[in-house]
Amino acid sequence: MSNIRHTPKAATQARSLAAGESIDAHRHDEHQIVYAGSGVLAVTTDAGSWFAPGTRAIWVPAGTVHAHRAYGHLDLHLVGLPARDNPLALDAPTVLEVSPLLRELILAYTRDPDDVSPERHRLLAVLRDQLRASPQQPMRLPTATDPRLAAVCETVHANPAEQRTLAALGAATGAGERTLSRLFRSEFGMTFPQWRTQSRLFHALRLLADGTPVTTVAHHCGWSSASAFVDVFRRSFGYTPGTHNRRT
Repeated sequence: MSNIRHTPKAATQARSLAAGESIDAHRHDEHQIVYAGSGVLAVTTDAGSWFAPGTRAIWVPAGTVHAHRAYGHLDLHLVGLPARDNPLALDAPTVLEVSPLLRELILAYTRDPDDVSPERHRLLAVLRDQLRASPQQPMRLPTATDPRLAAVCETVHANPAEQRTLAALGAATGAGERTLSRLFRSEFGMTFPQWRTQSRLFHALRLLADGTPVTTVAHHCGWSSASAFVDVFRRSFGYTPGTHNRRT
């Protein structure tokens, strides 16, 4: 990323982003929790992209160069924490599950950033406790460094409904199946089917945020049927795709 802004303090605030709007690359000297109360949020670094609907938040460690992008109208809630205050002990961006309680805590804490009352300090203490209890979720699309792996990823990203096997994709991009399989594990820490599911879910979230019908999303993103898509989506996010745009 070029033209990186340095904003020492990580903001605590609530703001809106229109569909397609972005916040350019920047970094803070503090940690930040990024949560989208509506829409779908993508946080991108040189290492990849992390994505989250309203049941997930993204932890961005201090010093991480990152950019934001909104899919659908985004109600963005940001919580900044001092660099010394790392309740998760994480040094890389991470997607976290947001329980109903944690959601309400984030909304309440970002409602009035200038409030310095003892009550708000206690609110932050409970919020931090809930963060520590939040399961981590593997909602990310890593950036490939090997050009052979990058070529396969680009092919699948360009057409989420792509059904070719890894061997066929490798033949089209000049790499062997065993080599590519090894690269998926060594660079991404996941298998090709696992990565392809992450890619399809990311595309599905973007389409749903634009109001695309569930059946259309399922076929566009490579699922054999709407019911198969609904099953994977529900297991991944905790709700059905048909209710996505009604979650506020």
